[in-house]
Order: sequence, then C-alpha cells, then structure tokens
Amino acid sequence: MQVETTSLAGVLLFVPTPHRDDRGLFTRTFDAEVAAEHGIEARGFLQDSQSRSRLGVVRGLHGRSGRGEAKLVRCAHGAVWDVLVDARADSPTFGRHEAFRLDDNDFHQLYVPPGMLHGFQALTDFADVCYRIDRPHDPSEDVAVRFDDPELGIHWPLPVSVISHRDSGAGAWADLVG
Repeated sequence: MQVETTSLAGVLLFVPTPHRDDRGLFTRTFDAEVAAEHGIEARGFLQDSQSRSRLGVVRGLHGRSGRGEAKLVRCAHGAVWDVLVDARADSPTFGRHEAFRLDDNDFHQLYVPPGMLHGFQALTDFADVCYRIDRPHDPSEDVAVRFDDPELGIHWPLPVSVISHRDSGAGAWADLVG
C-alpha cells in the first residue's frame, strides 16, 4: 500500500494494490502499520459508518466544531466525487478544496484530519461510502456549508439529483469562518 500526500495540509490518500485474477480480486483496504508510519493511530478510530446514495446525490459539506473529527473515507461500491474543504483557520491551505474520485475499482482511501469539511456526489447508479471515525457522533457539534457556495467554487461533475433538507438549508462558507 502506498500513501500519497495531497494539496491540502494533512490529508493523505492511501493507494492499495488490488490483486486481480480470474476469480475476481483481493485488496487490503487498511493497514495499521502503514497508517502509523504516517502518524495515524489506528486504535483511535471508534466508529464505522456507511451511506448509500443514488446517482447524482450530493451529501455535504459536513464537519464538526470543537476538536473536529478525523476519518478514513472509502467507496466500497460504485464511485463518488469526494470533496474536502480545509476549514482549519491555522492551516496553510485554509479555504482551499480538493476533489478525489473514490471507487470500487482502485480502492483509494482518504485520511481526513480534524477541521475539514467533507462532501461527495454519487457518480454511479448506487454508491456506498464507508467512514471510519475517531469520535462518537455529537449532533450539537455538527456544522455544514452549502455544497454550491459560490465562494468555495466547487465543481460537481453531475447535475445534483437529490439533496437533503439539512444540506439545502446549510449556511454559507463566510458564516462558518466569519
């Protein structure tokens, strides 16, 4: 498994090596030793979650206030356009975003450090996204910014088919960081 740095400070992309043959494939989706070599403590992840989305659905942009939360994100079925926005005021990449294609072919996995906003769009008929999170969920710490906030200028590859009431009513980037 290789690990690549990204243009956002602290964000890592884990790139496994799937072994394919006439039976199908096998891949390691996580390796605690590799994570530890890059400063990530595997025992710190307390919760696994999964979402399923239909083609064109956008979920996000979501984050946590307070200490934030770290997470590992991968697409177990289908493909998504995964977007991170750096909302850490003290970060050298504050206010910038980067997008990644996560799918069930390459099995790339993102390490998202605390203080980032996260969202994605389903690129296939159905897409299952798995999250490994380092803190129990506390709804009082939830923060959200509109996926189409013009100040962020995020390009979503497909027309948005469905968005939750919560996400459509999310605030502006300027209100979060203002």
